[in-house]
Amino acid sequence: MQTYINRSAKSLTLQYMQLFPVVAILGPRQCGKSTLARELGKDIDNFLFIDLEDPSDRLRINDLSLFFNLNKNATVCIDEAQLMPNLFPELRSIVDKDRRNGQILLLGSASRELVNKSAESLAGRIGYIELSPFFYPEIADDKEETIIQHWIRGGFPLSFLAENDRYSEIWRKQYIQSYLERDLVLSGNSIPLLTIQRLMQMLANNHGQLLNSSQMGGSLGINYHTTRNYIDFFEKSFITRTLQPFAPKLNKRISKSPKVYIRDSGILHSLLDISNINQLLGNAVYGYSWEGYVIENLINSAPEWQPWFYRTATGNEIDLLLTKGNKMLAFECKATLSPVLSRGTFTAMEDLKINELFVVSLVSKSYYAKPNIQVGNLNDALQYIGNKQFA
Repeated sequence: MQTYINRSAKSLTLQYMQLFPVVAILGPRQCGKSTLARELGKDIDNFLFIDLEDPSDRLRINDLSLFFNLNKNATVCIDEAQLMPNLFPELRSIVDKDRRNGQILLLGSASRELVNKSAESLAGRIGYIELSPFFYPEIADDKEETIIQHWIRGGFPLSFLAENDRYSEIWRKQYIQSYLERDLVLSGNSIPLLTIQRLMQMLANNHGQLLNSSQMGGSLGINYHTTRNYIDFFEKSFITRTLQPFAPKLNKRISKSPKVYIRDSGILHSLLDISNINQLLGNAVYGYSWEGYVIENLINSAPEWQPWFYRTATGNEIDLLLTKGNKMLAFECKATLSPVLSRGTFTAMEDLKINELFVVSLVSKSYYAKPNIQVGNLNDALQYIGNKQFA
């Protein structure tokens, strides 16, 4: 398999660089931000790459004004920009002297710090792009084993492209450990590492289910607010996603709790000690794992749409709603070759006046279970979204 995979974010980044003086690419560590930036640099004259984890590079920009003055016509990429918080106010004055678009590219893994600092200092001067690990359209081919490999290993490049499942599993275990030990320490974590590890484990075991922060905190001996703070940190560092409930004005009791997902399926499986498809098949998380995998891919393919789920107290439910203005797309996720919908799904469609539903399953060919219900695989669902976005 090729060692470099073209990223769909490349064209969007180039577009943003035509519109903003500063462009920030945010995403988890090791998702490919630096690789993407260096690939962009091949097409840009006078491209300079600064890595703030390299002491010599930090010295190069010790006098930031002088550095930019000596490199007036360059495009400067600054990796791990969150490591130098005082960078952002200085960048504002540099940008205001020269409003040339595309002059600065920032890469950041800790979105809380980077976004907060840049929002304060660079408002109106910066565009943000989120880079996920590989999502399915970037690695898709006609081989059935590719989707299984992507589902089991997840999308982090060094995990997905590993020589075998064992090497992929080792990499993911080490990634989780370094994330806990490094990112949480840098965030000022005061809770014992073992407690945080248990919290991540609990989130993995509750993947795809309603989030009950009070219950989790009680099991760990920490209060609700502390639990929420750390779940928020996981989300802002791109490890988890909390999907909010869709709450239309209906005469029904709607769930108020969000659902929680481990964003990368490979990280989920590593947290649960699942290393291959046969182990996953026999695990209670099997269906939830497929649901999270599908949802993450669908959300990534429609960045301008708002994601939700729908659930009532009586069990009427739809796994994913994507909304944009008055448009709504509805999806159910079924990890089977013969998907069957519950009465609650049909009632939910009636509740929300949904005219079409797409069921994302493991079938090889798309078909219509009913005139308004299409069953297909992930690739079919992504094509469906693409058609609807431009309809």
